Parts: sequence; C-alpha cells; structure tokens
Amino acid sequence: MAFSERKMPGICSVFLLVVLFAHSCHGFYLPGSYMHTYSTSDTIVAKVNSLTSIETELPFSYYSLPYCEPLGGIKKSAENLGELLMGDQIDNSPYRFKMNVNESLYVCTTSPLNEHEVKLLKQRTRDLYQVNMILDNLPVMRIAKQNGVSIQWTGFPVGFTPPNSNDDYIINHLKFKVLVHEYEGSGVQIIGTGEEGMGVISEADKKKASGYEIVGFEVTPCSVKYDPEVMTKLHMYDSISPVNCPLELDKSQIIRERERISFTYEVEFVKSDIRWPSRWDTYLKMEGARVHWFSILNSLMVITFLAGIVFVIFLRTVRRDLTRYEELDKEAQAQMNEELSGWKLVVGDVFREPDCAKLLCVMIGDGVQITGMAAVTIVFAAFGFMSPASRGMLLTGMIILYLFLGIAAGYAAVRLWRTLKGTSEGWRSISWSVACFFPGIVFVILTVLNFILWGSKSTGAIPISLYFVLLSLWFCISVPLTLVGGFLGTRAEAIQYPVRTNQIPREIPARKYPSWLLVLGAGTLPFGTLFIELFFILSSIWLGRFYYVFGFLLIVLLLLIIVCAEVSVVLTYMHLCVEDWRWWWKAFFASGSVALYVFLYSINYLVFDLQSLSGPVSAILYLGYSMIMAIAIMLSTGTIGFITSFYFVHYLFSSVKID
Repeated sequence: MAFSERKMPGICSVFLLVVLFAHSCHGFYLPGSYMHTYSTSDTIVAKVNSLTSIETELPFSYYSLPYCEPLGGIKKSAENLGELLMGDQIDNSPYRFKMNVNESLYVCTTSPLNEHEVKLLKQRTRDLYQVNMILDNLPVMRIAKQNGVSIQWTGFPVGFTPPNSNDDYIINHLKFKVLVHEYEGSGVQIIGTGEEGMGVISEADKKKASGYEIVGFEVTPCSVKYDPEVMTKLHMYDSISPVNCPLELDKSQIIRERERISFTYEVEFVKSDIRWPSRWDTYLKMEGARVHWFSILNSLMVITFLAGIVFVIFLRTVRRDLTRYEELDKEAQAQMNEELSGWKLVVGDVFREPDCAKLLCVMIGDGVQITGMAAVTIVFAAFGFMSPASRGMLLTGMIILYLFLGIAAGYAAVRLWRTLKGTSEGWRSISWSVACFFPGIVFVILTVLNFILWGSKSTGAIPISLYFVLLSLWFCISVPLTLVGGFLGTRAEAIQYPVRTNQIPREIPARKYPSWLLVLGAGTLPFGTLFIELFFILSSIWLGRFYYVFGFLLIVLLLLIIVCAEVSVVLTYMHLCVEDWRWWWKAFFASGSVALYVFLYSINYLVFDLQSLSGPVSAILYLGYSMIMAIAIMLSTGTIGFITSFYFVHYLFSSVKID
C-alpha cells in the first residue's frame, strides 16, 4: 500500500512539537498524510492493488488478468514491509482523470481471449474476486441498495454470474464519481484523525495550497457489450458517448473464447462539504458500538467478581492466618504446624525449581516481548498513528517494535533464570533461545504456508528477497539486542526468595481430579473478555473490513491484563491451599490457556462465519495464521499471569517468619 510520505511515530511526535511552536503555522493535521490539492485540469492517476477474495484469501496481481496496461508500462509503487507481508502489490493503471473535468473515455480493446484467459477470468469471477483501486490514497467504494438499505463495499467485482446460468460476464465499463472539496487556503486550524503522518499548512503556503482536495472515490461497475470493429479504431483516451448500464444480459459482455473485450470509463466530479481530515470517516464508520460496550461491561463484571475473590483471599484468609501465626510463640507455632494444612505447609517447597526451567524462562522472555509489542502498538493505533490510510504501517510498526523489544525479552528471561538457579551461568544459551523460540515457530509456519502460496502463484507469497530482509533484521537487530538484554539481566540483582527450600521435596497429597482440568477451565474467563473483540478482528482480517476501533481494543487489552492477573493469582492460591507446591507452570497456563479457546473459536469462525471460504488451500492458510495468533496470545497472557503469581507468592511467604 502506497502513500506519499512515510514517517515513524517518533519523528512525527518531534515534528509536532516544532509545529506547535511555529508562529507561521495556522493549521495542522494529526495524524494525516500531506494534503494534496489539485487545480482544475490537473492529471490524477488511479492505482490498482492486488485482486482479493473473501472466498479464497489468495491475493493475485491485477495484471494477472487480461486488463489494459498503461501507456508507459506497468510501474510498481514502493511498498513497506507490512504491505509486502500482507500480499499487497500496488501498480499504476491506465485510468487517469483531470480535476473537475467530466468525461467518458475509451481505454483499450483486448486481443481475442484464448482458452487460458477465459478459464482464469471465469475462475476469478466465480471466486468473487474484487478489483481494488486507489485514488489519492482513498480506496474505491461501491455503494448499492438492498431492501432500501445502502450497503457499501471497497472495490468492485471482476465480473458476475447470473443466477441459474453457466455464463459469466466481465465488468468492462466503470462509472467513477470523485467527491472534491474546494480548499481556499485559509488559516483555519483543523485537527483531524484518520491518516498516517502529518501535514502543515502555513501562511506562506496559502496560495500554493488553494485548489481542490479529493474527499471521496466511488464507482458503479457495468458490463457493456461493444462492437470490437468500431472500438478498435479508437485510441486510448479518445472520447466516447456516456453509457447507461444495461440491465439485459444480451447487452452485457460475456466471457468466452475469441471474444474481444473493450474497456471504457467515465468520471464525474461532484463538489462535497466533506473536509479533507474527515474523508476516511465513511470507510471507518463503526458499526455495532453497543456490542463493543456490552463486551466491556461483561468484562468489568468478570473483573469485579474475580477482584472480590482476590480481596477475600488477601483480607480474610491471608491476613487472618498471618496474624494468628505471628502472634503465637515458637512452641505454639510448632504445635500449630502439626495441625495445620494448607499453603503454610509448603513453605519449604514453594520456591523449588520447576520442571523445564529453561523453557519457562524462554517463554516468559518471549511473552514480555510480545506483550510489550502489542501494548505499544495498540496505544499508538488508539491515538491514530497507525490507521488504515497508512497501509501496512500497523504490521511494519509491530515488527519494528518486536525487534527492539528483544532487549526486554533477554533481560526478563535471564533475570528469572538467575532467580531460579542462583547463578548467571548459561545466560547466553537462554538469550539465544529467547531470540529464536517464537520467531522460529513463526518462521516454520510461514515457510510452509509460503510454499502453498508459491504453488498457487499468489501475490500473498513472501518473495525470496523479503525472506533475506526478515532474516537480516532478525539476526542483526533482534538477536544482538536480546543478548544485550541478557547481559543486563546478569548484572541486575537477582530476586531473593523470602524462605529457604528444603532438600527433600514434600509429598503432594492425592487429589480426586487432575489439577490441570482447573487450569484449562480458568482460560474461559480471559476468553470471555476477549471473544467479542476477537470477532471484529477476525472479520477485518478475513472479510476485508476496516478495523479502526483501537480505543475499544485498548480498553479490552487493559481488562484482559487485569483478568489474567486475577485468574492466575486465584488459581495459584487454590493450588497452594491443597499443598500443591508445583505452581510455576500452572500459574503460566491458568491465564495462557485462553489461547486454546481462541484457537477453537477461530475454527468455529471458519466453519460458521467463513462459509464462503473455499478449498483446502484457503483453510490451511487460515488455520496456519490462527495458530501463530494463538501461540502469541498464549505466551503473552501466560507471562502476565506468571509474573503476577510470582510476586503474589513472594509477598505471601515474605510475611511468614521462619526459623
């Protein structure tokens, strides 16, 4: 996805401070790409993105179909890392407009369609592929009325298949409507949200900025049968008579061998009261706000319930037990210990090193990295720095944040390792494992999916050159920073246990049911906080909808962190009360088990909400990406629960006097 200026959020923030103190400045847009103003008759060229379909989820290049090519040849737009990973391929197109000039123009006539081209056009039509055009960074929008209700989509179909028919018809005539707003260059201060970057209009630029700004881009697609003998006598951009979209199929352009298809378009410029900072409002119109608020209120009820349990644990049980325990003399304590059961009896085992300690440290390190990345990204997105207008910036920002947060991952993992082992020996191995564990899993899954995409010749396949770029970023930034973080972890003071660990482990009493059932069941509470927002996120990814309610997402993230912490503390305390001192992994999975429910919900979404998804290739892609998402959620939520439980247990036993 292309835009005129790309700036990192940090640079934007510094630049904003300069703007605020600049006396000559009378208006600014935060955030927003530089506003383009056009004079009458200025040439504007539309761009085309990859063809997409909600049925296959496999993007293909626009020029993989027999469409007209621009006079100067196909030129690819510069794309950022996020766009490449998302499968975007933005090219120039032969569709060009002149500001405020309404016209009907001829583009080209194809050579007779061969068998391969007919097969491809029919397949793309029946798979509901959409053509995605962009004008001045605005996606083209198609508006239709069904049962008196206006429904809008981005893009327009490659073609259509009439009901109960084996024939397919191609869209070859486009009626564009470009909404423009006349900009006078006044010094009115305007603050708008919705686009990436920042534009400044100063007094010196008033005259230069005067003109028309594009605030809307709509299309009505038609299928029109032309006489190829007449059309081939025309040249590109010759004027033609305006066309009414035919309703009869015999006047529409059928897709079949030896047919020659003529492409035409007409454009109408309409003045609009929409201001430039508000031009994305139509695309980002939030539906279902009540559902979001219901989700948040539901989460608040869960949090209040769990907070009540934690409050009872601290004030009634823990404080009462500690007070009674400390008031007794030593002989009475010894006698009481013989009679007591519960968490106080595991005082000599509660900090015993867990099984697979190295793996736990590695997963905690990666969890810190993923949580930090998600939190910072959502905060920036909530303030408007990463919007759909800046295509690919959300994913690019997440990757950059993940790389640089390697230092936090290495520090957290090595410091926990020092706490468990009492020594820094082996910290390099821990740091390397942290740097390679989660990225390695993602790399393996993406490689398998990439071979599938290469086999399908989809633009969603990651190019070999991008593989080398990603590997270079991984080994040149993430790995060194993780090692630096690990080194800092060796220099940090190790967390001292408040009690000594016995040499012989205490026997854990037999239980009527496996403790892991309780741990797995605990994941339903964080999932209850998450699942409604998860539906909107999955819809934005797989159904091509814009997701821009990052304010709600930020609230849900905060609620999720609180629920994960509370669930893990309650489960840890329950296990200690039944003299089960093996709490380390259970604290991690008490909140981390939400990932299991997220993955199961993803399968449910595939079966019931993505019924249009066709073919095993599309299902494998969906499940592969869902697996990556579930693993990331497990590491993040598990880390939140573990760290909270660790400090809870540390606080609990630091209050007990031990001889």
